[in-house]
Amino acid sequence: MTARVARIRTPAETALAEAYTQGHGALPGSDSVRGHRARAFDVFHERGLPHRRIEAWHYTDLRGTLREVYPRAGATPSDFVNEARDGVLRILIADGHFVSASGVLPGGVTVTPLRDRLASGDTAFSDRLFPKAGGEDAVIAYNGAMAADGVVIEVAAGAKVEQPVEISFVTSTGAARSDLARVFVCVGARASLTLVESHQASAPVQRNVVVVAEVGDSGRLDHIFECDEKAPELLLSSLVIDVARHGTYEGFGLIAGGDTIRRQVYAIVSGEEAKVAFRGVSLLTGKRHADTTLIVEHHVPNGTSRELFKHILADDSTGVFQGKVVVHPAAQKTDGGMKSHALMLTDGPAMYNKPELEIFADDVVCGHGATVGQLDENQLFYLMSRGIPRAEAEALLIEAFAREAIEFVVNEPLRERLENALAAWLKRRTS
Repeated sequence: MTARVARIRTPAETALAEAYTQGHGALPGSDSVRGHRARAFDVFHERGLPHRRIEAWHYTDLRGTLREVYPRAGATPSDFVNEARDGVLRILIADGHFVSASGVLPGGVTVTPLRDRLASGDTAFSDRLFPKAGGEDAVIAYNGAMAADGVVIEVAAGAKVEQPVEISFVTSTGAARSDLARVFVCVGARASLTLVESHQASAPVQRNVVVVAEVGDSGRLDHIFECDEKAPELLLSSLVIDVARHGTYEGFGLIAGGDTIRRQVYAIVSGEEAKVAFRGVSLLTGKRHADTTLIVEHHVPNGTSRELFKHILADDSTGVFQGKVVVHPAAQKTDGGMKSHALMLTDGPAMYNKPELEIFADDVVCGHGATVGQLDENQLFYLMSRGIPRAEAEALLIEAFAREAIEFVVNEPLRERLENALAAWLKRRTS
């Protein structure tokens, strides 16, 4: 006789499963979409919420953290206002629902609510919306099973979009809520787009967002991820990106808020001479927990990947960086470099660095490194001996440490925006 062990589900896992059972019939989608949803829920139901025994989630115990599931956000009020910045197309997603796109729609760009595309019956699109990469992750799977809306952004071949397009994820009420959304971005051949993804919440919010992106031959996607002190209480943000031949993806993430944030990336370098880069700065105080985990897979020759992350930690905060670069046998002449540096401002924080290389090719140039340290007392003494107060001297050194990553942002207004956010964080810390 073979004994079968039944896994005990937590109240949160039970609540999430019941939400699917009771609500999946009302979700938009064709038969193809419903099939993808059912398979995604099966993955979640089998695996449950990630926990420490899962290697990729070893430092972020979501099952232990998520004790209670907040009620699912309902429909967004029709009078909700979308305020656009000058020169920026702002797409507003409130409570997980597409609200509006304000500003000038650039030539060659199409913006469609995801709910409309889900119901269109386009089987080819639904297959692309639910890619295999990352599909076995329980968080991505649950998003696929339950996300009712979001946005589809498509850039026509050859279109060069000069002004950024911003997707703002917000809440419309002050009540504790959970929301989900999925974004699909396609940058055509020889096209370019700068995309800003910003997250805010006016109440305790549990948010699960997945961005699926494709970059065509010789295309380029610059992607800025930003969450400040108004970030959701729990933010699970996933990116699945596929870059074709001669394509370029440049990503940057700024984390300066939220109680628990997990950013995870599944990057596929599927075209020869494609380039991907992931950089970011995490500014952590209090008991904040920020986890950046990424997997970059090189499948073809002559690919390039770069990762550079800076963590600045104080109080009892926790930082996590897990980066894995996988070079498959056919990916000869791959050039990969990965670095993670952490600056500890007090004695209380914890930093977990785990860079990895899995190389199955014999003609590559790949390396990784990780450091954890404190402010240099000699440098502080030098600045203070010139009459600069200690707090300002520390701020200068911290700013220089973080700017090494921020300087890779090509768009000047966006780079200044990130620098201003860093300066505001330093000012709050000093005061």
